Amino acid sequence: MQAVRMSMGVAVLSMAFAANAADVEVLHWWTSGGEAKAAGELKKMLETKGDKWKDFAVAGGAGENAMTALKARVVSGNPPAAAQIKGPAIQEWGAEGVLASIDDVAKKDGWDKVLPPAVSNVMKYKGQYVAAPVNVHRVNWLWVNPLLLKKANVKAPTTWDEFFKAADALKKAGIQPVAYGGQPWQDATVFETVALGVGGADFYKKAFVQLDQATLKGPTMVKVLETYKRIKPYTDKASAGREWNLVTSMVINGTAAMQFMGDWAKGEFLAAGKVPGKDFLCVPAPGTANAYTFNIDSFVMFKLPNKDAVKGQKDLAETLMSPQFQELFNLNKGSIPARMGMDMSKFDDCGKKSAEDFKADAAKGTLLPSFAHGMAMYSATQGAMYDVISQFWNDDAASAQKTAEKLATAAKVR
Repeated sequence: MQAVRMSMGVAVLSMAFAANAADVEVLHWWTSGGEAKAAGELKKMLETKGDKWKDFAVAGGAGENAMTALKARVVSGNPPAAAQIKGPAIQEWGAEGVLASIDDVAKKDGWDKVLPPAVSNVMKYKGQYVAAPVNVHRVNWLWVNPLLLKKANVKAPTTWDEFFKAADALKKAGIQPVAYGGQPWQDATVFETVALGVGGADFYKKAFVQLDQATLKGPTMVKVLETYKRIKPYTDKASAGREWNLVTSMVINGTAAMQFMGDWAKGEFLAAGKVPGKDFLCVPAPGTANAYTFNIDSFVMFKLPNKDAVKGQKDLAETLMSPQFQELFNLNKGSIPARMGMDMSKFDDCGKKSAEDFKADAAKGTLLPSFAHGMAMYSATQGAMYDVISQFWNDDAASAQKTAEKLATAAKVR
């Protein structure tokens, strides 16, 4: 972000937004099965308002590729109308002076009344809404193929001891225990889930929200790293670079028994015609049943000189937060609505469980932002963490103690 700051201010002043009237160009990374279907529904609903959806989809990297493309567009003075941005990155873009306020839409539709503070605070810059949330994802899920577990005569694990015993039994039965995608964001997703399961909610907060140095290089973190590395022998050697949806398909197709991933994975199961509770199980990852790591998808609006485009942005913001879209979108995406008080009767058991736990964990203070998914720390800090975690995973000789010290150093990167 710092690298583009000097040129950005000048570029924005000379914006030349070339879209046709009422075109709403939307940058997103929803390109796989369940996600693509959800994006298609958003397009349909927006176009009923008389606007024209202009798709700017950038696949891969959990949004990393999309952010690279976005920075290039903003620096050139030609931002899209809206972009999928979340967490502290919203504040970073707000500081650049390029975001448009949608506070008038939020006040008209009473967003403060229907969004919990843990969500609404993330969507505001200097007290004004600049982003609209569409969902809440739970990250700390374990996805299970129950048929494979039955073949190995094991149950879905609730503790790490149970997990490794189940993994041994699966391996002995000739079944690959864990489907894994060797990409930095996926490494970090599994790692943060292990950290929560081994260290608990308070440890997680100190390490990844407060970036406490003593916690990051302490004995619990060493144990977290050792536990994380113990998973590796239960994965396959072809995991490097594998996209997350291909990892999920391994569990769907019975190639592997379990996957650590957020509930966007559920969209893949549903798109494949699988039934929760029968064809697949969603259970909190080992040791994490009493906490909830969240990832919220949201869209920010960029300042544009074209009045028709601005009208389209406000229509998009209204659509994103409408109960109709929040229900339809989240039924497709695998997540739950960001709005409180929604009717959950159409949602499956995984969705209902997620909504119940979100409410309960919000009340008891164990609702935790996912650092792996850009909700807890600045992007530069997150990137430094990614590097340390992936290097540790890929180097069989790496020391857990030295890696913990490297994490503490990474936490200082801004």
